[in-house]
Amino acid sequence: MNTVLSFILIFGALVFFHELGHLYFAKRAGILCREFAIGFGPKIFWFTHNETLYTIRLLPLGGFVRMAGEDPETVEIKPGSRIGLVMNEQGKVVKLIGNRFEKYVNIRLVEVEEIDLEHKLYIKGYEEDGETIQTFSIDEKAMIVQDEQETQIAPYNRQFGSKTLWQRSLAILAGPLMNFLLAIVILVGIGLVQGVVTDKAEIGKVVEGSVAQKAGLQEGDKVISIDGKPMNTWQDIRTFVEAKPNTQITMNIERAGEKKQVDIIPAGNEMPDGKTVGKIGMHTPMEKSLLGALQSGVTQAYGYGKAIFVGLGQLITGQVSFDSLSGPVGIYNYTDQAASSGIYVLLHWAAFLSVNLGVMNLLPLPALDGGRLLFFVIEGLRGKPIDRHKESMVHFIGFALLFLLMIVVTWNDIRKFFL
Repeated sequence: MNTVLSFILIFGALVFFHELGHLYFAKRAGILCREFAIGFGPKIFWFTHNETLYTIRLLPLGGFVRMAGEDPETVEIKPGSRIGLVMNEQGKVVKLIGNRFEKYVNIRLVEVEEIDLEHKLYIKGYEEDGETIQTFSIDEKAMIVQDEQETQIAPYNRQFGSKTLWQRSLAILAGPLMNFLLAIVILVGIGLVQGVVTDKAEIGKVVEGSVAQKAGLQEGDKVISIDGKPMNTWQDIRTFVEAKPNTQITMNIERAGEKKQVDIIPAGNEMPDGKTVGKIGMHTPMEKSLLGALQSGVTQAYGYGKAIFVGLGQLITGQVSFDSLSGPVGIYNYTDQAASSGIYVLLHWAAFLSVNLGVMNLLPLPALDGGRLLFFVIEGLRGKPIDRHKESMVHFIGFALLFLLMIVVTWNDIRKFFL
């Protein structure tokens, strides 16, 4: 149960912040965002706020922000249609009723002659029993009501395609960037609570019952020298101790301003290669500081991203087999392992997944954010956008191929973990 909850919380958070990046910068650009969704398939929870429908859907396989102008409008009013108009106090149309007129009071029934819902925002038509054509101004936030379902109109200045190349690029790029930022925030939080590794010449946490504890060493002791050799870093201490298995050494330390001398015999520890190294039972020193946590968080996130790119390169060149890829089932199993190893391991795993989601979405493949950004680059070079229908077809094919890849990868996961 803990694994299921961990998986839902982690995957949900990664998708939420990714889509939140898209939503925030799209709204800042003035784009009408019709829906913010976590998951795909049927809606299981939803509410509307500030023009946007927020939904949680049944299949936890991703999410989306549906922006006006990206897809053809689902409701279209054609000349010759009979519609009902609901007006506000300023005389502007705020609702265009497509059917079931009897459910509304004080509506004006009109047979449409002309209508423009994108640019000039007007409707021309004949009222019932009227002989003169009339023109009605439409409010820019008017609703089209069909079968009692409301859809807000999207004037051209509220559509995705009306915005500058920079605004559109930022709205798309913001999703992966939010994943990188989320990973850094998680890692910085871990550093602030747990501390970050330093290379100071100090004793870190002492293992219970170890040689170091029996010799009286304590966490925070500064190591000045060993056998007369100055120690400047943690690595200096480690290297010296490992070279002295089962041999007495003398450590000069400083504790609370007082200098002490400690004699200790590192225990011999045989390594996989057969070599014996000295161990005294102490961990790398840690420190808690905002600057250190920030530096560590950025460094670790960068390291995750670099490792992912290296893995992709090995996959392309054939150094790593296709079977090494993991999908939702594999991620679930790895989450189970991370959850059983403690909260910090689980949070590191969440940070890695966040970076992974950001990197994968930036790949220049159709249906991914990187694929859309590639089209923007081409648009910038050409000086004009690619035909929207052709671009939509490319993304549709790309989405179908990605979905097929997901099925294959999921089967690999099932075969590896369950068969």
